[in-house]
Amino acid sequence: MTNSASQNKIAVVGSGYMGGGIAQSLALAGATVKIADISEEIAKKNYDRLLAEAADFAEQGLFPADAVERIKANLSPAASIEDAVADADFIEEAVPEKIEIKHETLRRVSAAARPEAVIGSNTSTIRIAELATAVERPERFLGVHFSNPAPFIPGVELIPHEGTDEGVLPFVEEIVASTGKESARVKDSTGFVLNRLQYALFHEATQIVEEGIATPEDIDTIVRTTFGFRLPAFGPFAIADMAGLDVYAFCYASLQTRWPERFATPESLRELVDAGKFGTKSGAGYLNVPADRTPELVAYRNKAYVAIKKLMDELGPAPIN
Repeated sequence: MTNSASQNKIAVVGSGYMGGGIAQSLALAGATVKIADISEEIAKKNYDRLLAEAADFAEQGLFPADAVERIKANLSPAASIEDAVADADFIEEAVPEKIEIKHETLRRVSAAARPEAVIGSNTSTIRIAELATAVERPERFLGVHFSNPAPFIPGVELIPHEGTDEGVLPFVEEIVASTGKESARVKDSTGFVLNRLQYALFHEATQIVEEGIATPEDIDTIVRTTFGFRLPAFGPFAIADMAGLDVYAFCYASLQTRWPERFATPESLRELVDAGKFGTKSGAGYLNVPADRTPELVAYRNKAYVAIKKLMDELGPAPIN
């Protein structure tokens, strides 16, 4: 492992849409990146696609003006998986989401990589412990889950399994940070965090449609323009603390008049409310923001919401109709 993220040699195994986007981000950050696929021909074809995409993104102002030059300087297609990983400091596996394909790939990767190379998987659904069984020296293995589209979504889940050496996490966090993205550590569990939350929302949305309460179009409008509008600036715990945890408890009680089990009051919420910890207005809640910082937080919130609305007005409606 090297000290600077921009000096790292990185291999991305799987050069399709996700792997290619990850490789673009890393190459733009200054890392030396090799992409590999099931054949050299496919890796070269995807390399050409990534350059063409980068030119298009640069023309649209989505990538830096010199993006193509930077990617050409830092990214190259490899003749094979073994060639790509041979001298890599970090390897990201981004092959299709089938455990047998990932196992086969990870066996090849770990057999050909240097013993100290860190190996990540971009899996979005498969438990990391299940994948680790195919990795030699699994203590250097973890989940490094980018989101689609990888060049533009700024969050990355880092998922160590029980056997992961905690010492590899700061190294991977530095690589992620070098691309301008934010990472969060989560435990190895079915669905991790991103998809568990995303599918919980989708499931409830489909229930509302099936009950005839609202159309998909109207539900999308409500999510975009109400609680979803807050999400670029705040997560669910900050939103709850600002709304008031006592208010949340009352709303749960109302929902329980129809769905007593589905909307049972979370135990952690009950404990906080019983202790008089109502969020920002009391100076203690899930995030324990001091009460004297509430005016500063409210000012930031209002500024953020106005800025987001202005941006959305400038972009105009999404072309989905």
